[in-house]
Amino acid sequence: MFTNEEIASFNELETSLYDYITQNTEKVAYMRIRELAQATHVSTTTILRFCRKMNCEGFSEFKVKLKLHLENNKTTVLKGSHHSVTEFFERTLAGNLEEKMKTAADIVTKADHVIFIGIGSSGILAEYGARYFSSLGKFSVYIKDPHFPIHTNILQNSVTIALSVSGENNYTTTHIHQLKQKGSHIISITNTKHSTISKISDVNIPYYVTEEKLEGSNITTQVPVVYILETMAREVHKQNEQHE
Repeated sequence: MFTNEEIASFNELETSLYDYITQNTEKVAYMRIRELAQATHVSTTTILRFCRKMNCEGFSEFKVKLKLHLENNKTTVLKGSHHSVTEFFERTLAGNLEEKMKTAADIVTKADHVIFIGIGSSGILAEYGARYFSSLGKFSVYIKDPHFPIHTNILQNSVTIALSVSGENNYTTTHIHQLKQKGSHIISITNTKHSTISKISDVNIPYYVTEEKLEGSNITTQVPVVYILETMAREVHKQNEQHE
């Protein structure tokens, strides 16, 4: 609810007011301005100045903003892990997932270099994917720095596997553009095909599970991503053995 810029603008009294509000959010949302002034030992003038810094005309508007914040951050009821897995199999395996994974595996098999990218939990799985593919005979690397120096001649027969739940991460999108411009084929694994990353990819593998968030963190299951990565890696290994 409070931005870094707003917090940085607070003076000493406003900072103490901020501390009280963050520790007593639900209580403050229903207090009168004089009650808050008494509880925090500041004047009503200080409170009104604080509210203006929060782009609110007065304390009443600030309380409305506070209540909306509380409403949007209510405790999420987490689904059981089996629900997400069942949802994945019912929605995706009934479609053309196997065909898309086979197409992606064909591209990886023919590539000389495989690069995995992603950030956050997707970055962790990208690193896992690089390790898993390498373990099955297709040497792969995970690059988390979009400015990591890579020469064009290395990327001419390469494939980039990009992981992103939303498919809208600016960091990953920028990374994809840079690698694509240097000649790398792009395979993306996202939660939906209707995203920026899926549209700029040569092959997109969507897995369609309900997105879940808890207190600002994206906790959408990554089980489908592990399934897709391992299935692709095994298919690549199988194709390599057939060509030997």
